[in-house]
Amino acid sequence: AAGSRCLLHLLFLLGVLGVPALGDPGPLEDVVIDRYYIPKICLREAQMGDFIRYHYNGTFKDGKKFDSSYDRGATVAGVVGVGRLITGMDRGLQGMCVNERRHLIVPPHLGYGSIGVAGLIPPDATLYFDVVMLDIWNKNDKLQITTLSKPERCNRTVENSDFVRYHYNGTLLDGTPFDSSYSKGSTYDTYVGTGWLIKGMDQGLLGMCAGEKRSIIIPPFLAYGEKGYGTVIPPQASLVFSVLLVDFHNPKDGVFLEHLEVPESCKRRAVTGDFVRYHYNGTLMDGTLFDSSYSRNQTYNTYIGKGYIIPGMDQGLQGVCVGEQRRVIIPPHLAYGENGAGDKIPGSAVLIFDVHVIDFHNPEDPVEIETVFRPEGCNVTTRNRDFVRYHYNCSLLDGTRLFSSHDYEKPQEVTLGANKVIEGLNSGLLDMCAGERRVLIIPPHLGHGESGARGVPGSAVLRFEVELISMEEGVPEGYLFIWHGEPPANLYEQMDLNKDGAIPADEFSTFIKTQVAEGKGRLMPSSDPEKVIADMFRNQDRNQDGKITPEELKLKSDEDQEKIHEEL
Repeated sequence: AAGSRCLLHLLFLLGVLGVPALGDPGPLEDVVIDRYYIPKICLREAQMGDFIRYHYNGTFKDGKKFDSSYDRGATVAGVVGVGRLITGMDRGLQGMCVNERRHLIVPPHLGYGSIGVAGLIPPDATLYFDVVMLDIWNKNDKLQITTLSKPERCNRTVENSDFVRYHYNGTLLDGTPFDSSYSKGSTYDTYVGTGWLIKGMDQGLLGMCAGEKRSIIIPPFLAYGEKGYGTVIPPQASLVFSVLLVDFHNPKDGVFLEHLEVPESCKRRAVTGDFVRYHYNGTLMDGTLFDSSYSRNQTYNTYIGKGYIIPGMDQGLQGVCVGEQRRVIIPPHLAYGENGAGDKIPGSAVLIFDVHVIDFHNPEDPVEIETVFRPEGCNVTTRNRDFVRYHYNCSLLDGTRLFSSHDYEKPQEVTLGANKVIEGLNSGLLDMCAGERRVLIIPPHLGHGESGARGVPGSAVLRFEVELISMEEGVPEGYLFIWHGEPPANLYEQMDLNKDGAIPADEFSTFIKTQVAEGKGRLMPSSDPEKVIADMFRNQDRNQDGKITPEELKLKSDEDQEKIHEEL
């Protein structure tokens, strides 16, 4: 029994494998080595003093098995060439490559000699081993790092204390897979250099760029050592990791900005409280697109610095110019954190936004007026209630053309202050001379608001180029005609041209036109004065019988006075 235990102990140290008998070679002076499988690539051969790990079957000449590492369910690990194995095995294992297979015939004097091992190996027994080499390493080994691919652009590499997200395939040195992040459908996420990883991986990830691929070969003393790990990593196993670094950041990181294109003329930069309209593409560090405003054909519109968007974007949009293209790189603690968002943004992901700022404004902004040309001797300027004719070109701040009066046969006509145009344009047309040209920047609250209009996006800032062609002095609100002096005392009698006691529409029209021609009064400016006179007649013909009686005719000033008395 003692001899049996001794043999088992010796065999475990030797790490021996067996094969069927190869026939009687006669008396042997040395080990017979048959290299019946040699891998095409042999990066390393076992040398004296190397630690090796292997499987074996051991048999006698007749094929009877006396020992097998396979039967024990564990590989054998030991040092080759230093006398810890039987001499024949020490010699037979040297020079082997990982995954190489050998048949060894060990004569008695290089095995257990004339004594044998009681109960297991008879005296003068020739031993036959079938060996496969699985692992080779040396205590002087260092980490082996091979860069498989690397992005052209690499502004930053992994340092200790960084948080990394990477995919990996893990195999033993013989190619046996033991783990893969790909099979789990998610990256492996952890800190580097803080003890969360095996030492070899902590070292192997240093200096990597996002998007870089590496092969990292880790000797056992920088991996799981003598204990191995569970059932998948044997003791004293070298590990091979194929790593793709998806992204990384440091908990101390802030937002990183790249100014890709800044307009030469940038008069104003966005600040907290401004409302910004921008297009963006959102990608992960590996280039995966997770969202795009372009795909929706609609800008993203929001206030900045007020917490309506992720903190990193709140910070990243500070100081942008209209028309600027900016890259905003946001660490996860300023984005969606450890939980990510939906099924497109993983937990702890660094986000990259390529932003194109279309426009921005502040809710307190007035109309911005730039006078391009003002004629000399400009004494008469526009006021509310004036009737004006003007040409205009309207566009968005990014240059997108919206409307132009030049597309029509004549200029635009409008009575100012009559709510016929957007408030910002009305303001921008005030205090202008005929012939004056202006550029107006109109914020949406003085334009078409959050909803926009046909052809105008919601919350859009508008740019108008306007030229005032002509102007006519207006009349007070609610009036269609005003007297330049006092009206005639006997107004009805003068208006009743044929003195028949009734004033039909043609008499009324003739009278009003005469007053205008003689400079005694003026109509509300309009492109259709006949319509204005018809409206005046309709207002006076209170019973709508086609004529005005003395009882029906009233000046508007008198009507307004009557209303005041009624209210009092």
